[in-house]
This record gives sequence, structure tokens and C-alpha cells, in this order.
Amino acid sequence: MEAVNLKIRFRDDAKHWTDALPIGNGRLGAMVWGGISSETIQLNEDTLWTGAPGDYTNTKAPEALSQVRNLVQRQLYPQATAAASHLTGNPSEAYQLLGDIKLEFDYSHLTSSQEETYQRELDLDTATVKVKYSVGDVEFKREHFASYPNQVIVTKISASKPAKLSFTVSLQSKLFNHTYINGNNQIIMKGRCPGNRISPELNPQGIQFSAILHLKIGDRNGVINILDDKNLKVEASDWAVLLLVASSSFGGPFTAPSDSTKEPTSECLSTLNSISNLSYSDLYARHLNDYQELFHRVSLQLMRSTQSISEEDGSLELKRLTPSIAGLCVMDSAIVVSTSERVKSFRTDEDPSLVELLFQYGRYLLISCSRPGTQVANLQGIWNKDLEPAWDGAPHLNINVEMNYWPSLPCNLSECQEPLFDYISFLSVNGRKTANVNYQASGWVAHSKSDIWARTSAGQGDVVWALWPMGGAWLCTHLWEHYAYTMDEDFLKYKAYPLLEGCVSFLLSWLIEGSEGYLETNPSTSPEHNFISPNGEPACVSQSSTMDMAIVKEVFSIFLSAAEIMGRTKDNIVGEVREAQPRLRPTNIARDGSIMEWVKDFKDPDVHHRHLSHLFGLFPGHTITSKETPALFEAAEKSLYKRGEEGPGWSTTWKTACWARLHNSSNAYKMIKRLINLVDPDHERQFESGLYSNLFAAHPPFQIDANFGSSCRNACSEYIGRSFLTSCPSPGEMAKWLCERLESSWRNNS
Repeated sequence: MEAVNLKIRFRDDAKHWTDALPIGNGRLGAMVWGGISSETIQLNEDTLWTGAPGDYTNTKAPEALSQVRNLVQRQLYPQATAAASHLTGNPSEAYQLLGDIKLEFDYSHLTSSQEETYQRELDLDTATVKVKYSVGDVEFKREHFASYPNQVIVTKISASKPAKLSFTVSLQSKLFNHTYINGNNQIIMKGRCPGNRISPELNPQGIQFSAILHLKIGDRNGVINILDDKNLKVEASDWAVLLLVASSSFGGPFTAPSDSTKEPTSECLSTLNSISNLSYSDLYARHLNDYQELFHRVSLQLMRSTQSISEEDGSLELKRLTPSIAGLCVMDSAIVVSTSERVKSFRTDEDPSLVELLFQYGRYLLISCSRPGTQVANLQGIWNKDLEPAWDGAPHLNINVEMNYWPSLPCNLSECQEPLFDYISFLSVNGRKTANVNYQASGWVAHSKSDIWARTSAGQGDVVWALWPMGGAWLCTHLWEHYAYTMDEDFLKYKAYPLLEGCVSFLLSWLIEGSEGYLETNPSTSPEHNFISPNGEPACVSQSSTMDMAIVKEVFSIFLSAAEIMGRTKDNIVGEVREAQPRLRPTNIARDGSIMEWVKDFKDPDVHHRHLSHLFGLFPGHTITSKETPALFEAAEKSLYKRGEEGPGWSTTWKTACWARLHNSSNAYKMIKRLINLVDPDHERQFESGLYSNLFAAHPPFQIDANFGSSCRNACSEYIGRSFLTSCPSPGEMAKWLCERLESSWRNNS
């Protein structure tokens, strides 16, 4: 694939956060705004969270659980829903931001017009953000990247003529902090996160952090001055390199900040010392070698490039694309269309290279926010601008964090899953206590929302989303997927199997015999969705929601497969699973021919609800197939039609994957077209699918899961089948075709 296609381009600086361009090394992230007279580089560090380890047990929960189960068995669903609130707990903690690097350039940047020469881009091939513009006869360039091997964010600023670069740099944060100058070229910022989100006035010690900005300038010209013992001023230099390192006192999910022995300032200084002898070229070369070893494993070309237009055939291509002149910019001696204009024009000019870009952008973001040793990718990856981010920026286990990792295996980024597996291990520790105390069950459990402290109990909030003890079980399916791709028996033996065994132990304890003789989950919800009970009142708690049972069936099936591979078929727990399997409540078909979402054919107050929970068995599960369950396969199709096309970005990509599993490439393609819709951050509409100008996906606001969902193999394969591939025998073969291509690439590059 030509690298020129893999660029997100702008002709102006960012006016909104979702116009800025993201870089990251898994742990450190930055959003580059690209201003001319002033620049903002907004910073994140993945361990900055409010709070401390919590007690995720409730000794009163068993009594409440007994009451709820009794009400459900009597079919008093509204009363059971009200009583289930006693099973919820305290709020989860919130992801925080690190701060900003602020650059203020000299007076010439204010007095000259630079708009005609301004260019800004994110090059996915090099994981580098570039900004270029001219002030008079001087061209200024900025390059930004986040290095994983050297754990530093690097910015280089240069001028085309000697001694023309002058600016002031500062380091700021909304969190409590103290900033000072070290030597004559370092800004040190020390701060801390709130230790108690609920009652900040109590002010217990929260996670501490440090960030150091180290400044280098050209050897021949320039001087650095100190302003107010907080800022640095560069005057008349040829170039400057800014090195940003950051660290925190976070010692793991089970270590209170007050007990941590980590000293973040010392760690930052140590990191800077380790790269003190490396030039900018050295740092960039190491960054490229590391990043491209991952990124270059998979290529996707739907047809030849149409967005790089040479001088010779420019008129022909411009006629085809017919963008507005305002959307054009000149870069690398080629006329190109800004990415926002490409998104706008997609409905009439269905440019396949934009789908290539979106596919690879998901891979880029996963590499940039989830690497070995980092935290699990949260609701925004690692990029966040707020002290109170939407939905706390937390890992949500009822679709979002799972979708974050959908592309990791088919897109040949298995290493990027390691933080997920580490996180599942942490959840299993706290989840064992929650299962034992709250539910008097064995094994381990996790609910729908967690945080950096590996919270496992039901959070504070509406029962309709908070009370859902299937989060850990869904996560466990990723363990088996990893083994199925890698055939790594050590991983299966030492990592996956113990976690699966603990999860299965909980599920066996959680299942109870119902009045019809089936093994049931009770209480049970279908995530975030209410139903109308027989007496006409709204409720959300019943027993054996379709999603619950589909996840149980999936986990039981993979556990038996794992036990057979491990030679553990004689274990007692394996026998219990075999006995339980045929007694699980089956998936039922409603009167209208769709999949029933709940245990009964309740009236649905929102047939277009964003969640597709009852279709888990179709995707990402494997229990609804055209060959093994044809009636359910047909009912799943009716369910998707019934759900409709509206919904937020992540719902749109889930629907795309489901249509792909149904071999319906036409409808899968409709979902892709819905996602490729430009969202105006000043006029957002709730649950509106689309993309911001930097291709971040919208809920709105921004949630990163749809970016990852759009990179999963089903979405891309069906897009190819609909429009750009004529050599395959039928649209239904497209998913299989691309799977084989991607998996072949995966094997060849492992």
C-alpha cells in the first residue's frame, strides 16, 4: 500500500480537541493541535486515575440477592429491579489527564499570514505528526512522535533559515501541581491525582506524578532564558528538540498510593539520562524500527490510490473527486484532499482508500495505546482532556473494552493484547473476593464497569447497566481466541486455563435451577436495556437473558476444548460443565421471528436500542451459525432488521460485524457508510454514528471502541465484497476471503 494514502490531513490548526492528532507509545499519549502563533500538545499518562484500591465486597449482598431471586421467581420484575439496587455499590474512579505543553511563538507569527502554506498531517506509516507553514520567506516545521523503546514524547521544531526560531515553552496541568526549572533547560512538574473522588475534602494521598520537559537547541545559534522560574524562552535558534518524559507512583491495582515506593521524579530523570547521548535522528530511527515492525505486518489495498494527485494528471483526479477548493491543501508536491472533505464526500464518492485509511488507523491507535507493560486500553484509549471524562473514561466490560481488542489478532497485533490479559488477571484477584462475599459463589466475577484498581463489584448507578456479572466471562473468550490464533500452549497452560477455570467455577455457582428445570442466571439483565413487564411497568431484572446464556455457553464450550488440550478431561469441574451444558436455557425465537432478548417475550420499549446483546451468539460468539443453528441464524437476521440502522459508532461497527456473519454484504456496507459520516462537535446529536475530523469515532462524545471495531476483519471484508472485489464467487465468501488473507499475513509475519 502506498504510504501517501495513510495520512490524516488538515489545512488548518485544531479548533476542537477532536481536530487534534493523536500520538502514543502505549503509556504516554499526546494530542497535537498544530497552532501557528501558539501550540498545544495535550498530554496523558495511562496510570493517572483518581482514588485508591477499594473493598469490592458487600456483606449485605447475599440477603439482597436472595430477595431479588425470590421476586424474579414470582415474576415480580419491577419489584426485583427496585430490590436489585441493593446489590450495587460505590462509583468507580475516573481517568485523569496529565497536562499540556504550551508553545508561544514570536511576534512574526502573529503579523504574517500563514494560512495558504499551512499543512498538518498524521502519517500512519511513521506514527509521526508533522506541521509545516511559512512566515514570510522562512519555512517552519514541527515533527512529533511518541517512542515506545525510549519512553519519551519527542518534538522537533526547525526553521529553514538560521537563527529564526524563537518561542516560549511552559508545562501546565489542571491537576494539583508544582512546576519549577531544573538547571537551565528542564521544566519539572510534580503533582497528584485526587485520592478520594467522592469526598475530595478528605484529601487522602492520591497517585503522584512527575513530568519533565527537557529542551535542546541548535549548536550554532540560539540561547535559552528562564522566565519566572517556570518557563523557558528560546531566542534566535536554528532548531529545538523537546523531550517529554513522565511517570507516576502507581504501583499496581493492589497497592495504595500511600504505600507506593515508586518515586516518579527519579524515574523521569533516569529515563532522560538513558537517552542523553541519543540524537534526534537516533530517537526517530529507534521509534521507526519498533513501530513499523508492528504496523507493516498487515497491508490492505482495495484499489489503487486516488488521493495522491500528481501535477500531470491532477485535473483528471480533481474532476473525479470534485471537492470544494477549501478542502484542498498542497503537501509533498502533490495536491490532496483534506481528510474531513474526504469523509464528507464519501456518500457520493465512495473512495475505497478512505476505508483503507480507517482500517489502518484502528491498527495505529491500538499500537499507540496498548503495548506490553501498559494499562488496558480504556474508553478513550489513552487520550483524554478532562478531569471528569465522559463515562469516567473507564474500561466498560459489556462491549467497549472487548471491542477495543477485536482487531488485535486478525490484524496481527497479538502483543497489543498483553495489557488485556494482565488486566483479566487483576480482575480475577478482586473478583474472587466479590464472588465469595457478595454472592457466596466460588471462582471470580467482574461486572460491567471497572477502573485502574480492577474494580469487580457492581458500580453505583442504574441497575440496568450496573448489575451485570458477566463482564469477566466475556473477557475470558479473548483468552481462547489468543490461543486459537497462536497455538501457544504455554499461554494456555499458565495464563488462560487458570483464569478460565476460575470463571467457569463462578458460572457454575451462579447458575440456579429454575421452575422449568433449566439452569438459569438470576438476577439477569440485558446490558443497558429495559423491558415492559406483564403489568405494564418498566423493569430490567429477570432471569437468563439471552446474552447471559450465550456467554455461559461460549465459555463452557471453550473451557472443555481447553481441558481436552491440557489433558484435564478427568477433572471434577470438567464433568460439572458437561452435566450443566444440556441443562442451560436455550435461545428462543419471539413471536415476530426475531431472537428473544429476555427470558420471556417482553414488550420492548426501544426496539432500536444501541446494544445488540441478544446477538452475542452470532458475533463475537460462535453459537449461532448457518450450518448448526439455521433457525436462529434466520432469526438473528430479523433481529438486526428490527434493531434498525441508527446508533452510536460502536453500535454501528457491531452491526457491521453481525451483518458480515450473516453473509449480508449489502447491509454491512450500509453500516460502513453510516460510520463514515462527519460529526460537527458543535452540533452533536445523541447516539449519532460518525467520525470527527481526526477520524476519532463518535458516540458522541468520542469513544475509541468504534475505531477498533471498524478495523475488525468482518467490517473490511464485507466492504470489499460490496463494492471493490469482483473476483470472489459470492458476497458471502468475502469475510472468509479476507480472514484467510489477514491470517496468512499474520502467520507469515509472526
